[in-house]
Amino acid sequence: MATLIDASWLDYLLVAIYFAFVLGIGFIARRSVSDSLDFFLSGRSLPAWVTGLAFISANLGAVEIMGMSASGAEFGLPTVHYFWVGAIPAMLFLGVVMMPFYYGSKVRSVPEFMLRRFGPGAHLVNAISFAVAQLLIAGVNLYLLGSIIHALLGWPQWLALVVSAAIVLSYITLGGLSAAIYNEVLQFFVIVASLLPLTLIGLHRVGGWSGLNDKVADFAANAPADAGVPSAANQLNSWPGQALSGFDSPFFSVVGIVFGLGFVLSFGYWTTNFVEVQRAMASESISAARKTPIIGAFPKMFIPFIVIVPGMVAGVLVHEIGELKNGGSPPGGAAGDGVKYNDALLLLMRDILPNGLLGLAIAGLLAAFMAGMAANISAFNTVFSYDLWQGYIRRNNSDDYYLRIGRLATVAATIIAIFTASLAGNFANIMEYLQTLFGFFNAPLFATFILGMFWKRMTPAAGWIGLVAGTLSAVAVWLAGEQGLYDLPGQGVAFLAASTAFVVDIVLSVLVSLVTTPKPASELRGLVYSETPREDRVDPHEASLPWWRRTLPLAGIALAMVTVLNFVF
Repeated sequence: MATLIDASWLDYLLVAIYFAFVLGIGFIARRSVSDSLDFFLSGRSLPAWVTGLAFISANLGAVEIMGMSASGAEFGLPTVHYFWVGAIPAMLFLGVVMMPFYYGSKVRSVPEFMLRRFGPGAHLVNAISFAVAQLLIAGVNLYLLGSIIHALLGWPQWLALVVSAAIVLSYITLGGLSAAIYNEVLQFFVIVASLLPLTLIGLHRVGGWSGLNDKVADFAANAPADAGVPSAANQLNSWPGQALSGFDSPFFSVVGIVFGLGFVLSFGYWTTNFVEVQRAMASESISAARKTPIIGAFPKMFIPFIVIVPGMVAGVLVHEIGELKNGGSPPGGAAGDGVKYNDALLLLMRDILPNGLLGLAIAGLLAAFMAGMAANISAFNTVFSYDLWQGYIRRNNSDDYYLRIGRLATVAATIIAIFTASLAGNFANIMEYLQTLFGFFNAPLFATFILGMFWKRMTPAAGWIGLVAGTLSAVAVWLAGEQGLYDLPGQGVAFLAASTAFVVDIVLSVLVSLVTTPKPASELRGLVYSETPREDRVDPHEASLPWWRRTLPLAGIALAMVTVLNFVF
């Protein structure tokens, strides 16, 4: 059968070796799983450097690799805002301000924190919405993982999906979160080692950074007027970022990126998404938990150079992507139903990588999608088992019983992800789909969470009413865009939906809180900032550590570095 990528025996051998390591880690981690805490939270025993790398690797799935390279090919350099504005500040805020509440309260999940702060109404809404979101996002990673296998072996898409799901299922079911986290650490290094050569060779082919700038400018100047290709200035400068935001006005573009992406979507994702928070909660101490996202911030700020830059190179070097960008519909693609921006990285690999490096790059992509899917599945099985099954269906069973439920939930989630994977195939740019989902689920959760953490007057009724109303408002904004009531290219619709959800949630939560009864202050220790003593929020032993191992100095260095990057690019 014809394949998109012409791999040799050496490439297949490298991929096979990688899979052997992945499954081996699952079998080794199985020995350390003796109870549900081991399975779901690694027994809270992992050092900060392990959880920090796992924290960032869990996010190096479809969003980072295919989605960001697709956006790099389509929009250019403004895509860096997903990292430097839309990630780093929120990650630092999570480590400095919010992790003490998560870790110190000893909750097992983000929905359980919502239960303690707002009661069963907000808890049930959050647990269900989170579970649904993870099934949809796991489908994204599985779809792209299946696309790689289809491109490599020429298998039918359904068979590639089933085989991909079986591999991820095997090591998560065996070793639980420990298997996922240690595989994520391995996958981080595999991903970097595989994508760095692609960046360097790609830049060499186009004449370096200046050559890439010249080719992007030529392409934009010669593109058909009706293709909607962003100008060279918009593609080669991160600010004001009109190509990404969809706003013609530079002012509104900056506002949309800073508020819609940098505040609502970013803080909503990084500070309340249990997929990420779960990695920090597996740390050995409150100090390690706080440093987990901060350690992850350092590699995170440099990921654009190995995912967005190759996408930009593909936009001018790969003829199918160039044809697509000019308004054409080139045949082929990883899924076989036409080339999409999501194929940019695969097609660039096909065109410029020699055998051997091609196998390494394929292993890196497989690692990325497996890390992403495993993170979604391991977070789903925790929330389903603890928050939904134990919380509302079978309350008082043995620990072994909930461990079995967790493994069964893992199997069920993987099977469901095979079906949700088909939804991802309907989007030419996977980032549009993912940002839409984040607007639905994460933006209203962040509004409820941040208001409840810093305003002790917020009531349990406001918690669940705000969540529901915020989610419904985001869906309404998205449906209005789908029906043509307004037109925002790029990711403008997702930014607008998320911003609307946040504002609606905040306003409604305040109004409801003013007419309903709050919890007594005595029940809010460890849940509300003003009611939690400082000694509950810090590790007393951290002061004795050297400065480079303390939370605040590390966060300050990371913030300074990302500020410089924003000015340089």
